[in-house]
Amino acid sequence: MSGPGADRSGMWAQRLVAPCRFAEVEVPRPLAGDLADGEVLLRVLAGGICGSDLPAFRGAPSPHLRVTTPDGPGPAGFPMHEVLGEVLASTDPDLAVGQRVVGWASRFDAIAGYTITLGADVAPYDPALAPEDAIMLQPLACVLYAVDQLVPVLGCRVAVLGLGPIGLLFTHVLAEYGASHVTGVDTVDRRDVADRFGIDDAVHADTGRWVEHLAEADRADVVVEAIGHNVATLGHAIGAARPGGRIHYFGVPDDPVYPFALREFFRRNLTLVSGITRDRRRMLGEAGRYLRAHPDLPAAYVTHVLDAHDAQRAFELAARPAPGRLKVVLRHGS
Repeated sequence: MSGPGADRSGMWAQRLVAPCRFAEVEVPRPLAGDLADGEVLLRVLAGGICGSDLPAFRGAPSPHLRVTTPDGPGPAGFPMHEVLGEVLASTDPDLAVGQRVVGWASRFDAIAGYTITLGADVAPYDPALAPEDAIMLQPLACVLYAVDQLVPVLGCRVAVLGLGPIGLLFTHVLAEYGASHVTGVDTVDRRDVADRFGIDDAVHADTGRWVEHLAEADRADVVVEAIGHNVATLGHAIGAARPGGRIHYFGVPDDPVYPFALREFFRRNLTLVSGITRDRRRMLGEAGRYLRAHPDLPAAYVTHVLDAHDAQRAFELAARPAPGRLKVVLRHGS
């Protein structure tokens, strides 16, 4: 193990004290001696707000919390898992003190000065990237992992349900992988960024209404559900798929059981895949290579960068999708 000693001084953090309300607090900072094998202590430099963070922000129970707290919906630093930081201490033989890394905050507590995370969940990144741009490597790694489960997509007609930051990364990657036609559907009008993210047809509509009026010829070979957090959109994805089509349910499920049209799914010979990102360090490396091939992508993707002490406003922005508003990032310092 290497890193700083036993100075248990305080650190700042944001804590959810009520639904949709943060308060800045001072809590004991984690130390090198707190690390288990394979973990790293990070000084947090940036964090990205993911759509999967927003239900917890609004006060919904989170599957990521094993223990609730009596004074609010979550512990200090919660809910944020997209993290970029400097390694201050390491028990991972592949990560050294002083390296800057990006990836997952394993404890979902990155709205704080410091965090401990699994070394396997982070990877070094190109230091030429500004932290507020490099943070997008984490969601990009997730998208690349998901698309790897759908390939080949060359020549396929694809549809992405949900054009938030994740959905737009899907349209970009699927177009780059050779999809013949990319349709994106969202209740927010994304026609202003359609060309930039590889979308041939940006539909401004509710996905259920869109599917209800979808012609058979317009159904997709590959469908990505990038909305999550409700039980209806899986059915919409099934309705959007052609016979023999493939569906990736990427949106995070809030409910333990999802009803869907199994008979329709069965008779149309559909395939459903889903799941979390595995092999994270490798996929972060793949994301780095993708970004080097598309160096202008961060400027289109990251639209709002706020100081981490202004987490309240940042989460309020992220919770209200709007044209011109994509990825919201918290910057913690240089």
